[in-house]
Amino acid sequence: MIKAEEFARLRPLLFAIAYRIVGDERTARYAVQAAWLRWMAAPARPEPAEGYLAAEVTRVAAGALRSARAERGELLGPLLGDGPGEADRPAELADSLALSALLVLERLSPLERAVFVLHEAFGCDEARIASALGCSREACRQLLAAVAAVSDGGREPLPWPSCVEGAGNAARMIAAIVAPLVRVGVTLEESRVGARPGWVFCDRDGAVLHAMVLDVVDGRVQRVHLVVHPGDDRHADPVAEACALLREADRAR
Repeated sequence: MIKAEEFARLRPLLFAIAYRIVGDERTARYAVQAAWLRWMAAPARPEPAEGYLAAEVTRVAAGALRSARAERGELLGPLLGDGPGEADRPAELADSLALSALLVLERLSPLERAVFVLHEAFGCDEARIASALGCSREACRQLLAAVAAVSDGGREPLPWPSCVEGAGNAARMIAAIVAPLVRVGVTLEESRVGARPGWVFCDRDGAVLHAMVLDVVDGRVQRVHLVVHPGDDRHADPVAEACALLREADRAR
């Protein structure tokens, strides 16, 4: 596949990433165009194409957001891949998705954050979200529509990141999702996955929704794993499932 065809195939994904970060269609299109120019100017076809282009569009979009916030006197927290020596290293697609999810969460109200996480991260359907919030199905539909407009411009949602890297971003993710979920009645049960600490999220009836596993180094959380729980099986073991998924992630590093 030639470079132009490959870019055309990935354009919808790149636009969705950029839109999630900046929340503005015009700026998102600018970020995609800038990534296109860098892609075509690269002397060789970068591998993997998806990760390279996601990193490029993320850098452009995050830079545009940083500039806009600086003009308004706001601060943008530390970004994934901003560590020393990493500025020119193409980030993986997962890093781009994690950054876009963080920035969307920080634009939402606490109630909207809870809806966003329950729907996109935990995979809850409309009925289950309405039950968790203690609201009607119609009110839930309106909340879902409002969140979709903010996070994806009404388009198909991006995959939720399974891992968030770095102490600053891990803290931002925990702060962004835990308090809003607890506020709507989701409970957290402390658990351990192998040698790793973590939490299991449960709904008002005690059914497991999700699990979060933490990698802690020198007393600081350096990585957050968000582990999808398999469906509505209340007897499934989220800790055992998390162990299996984390073993796969460790082997992939």
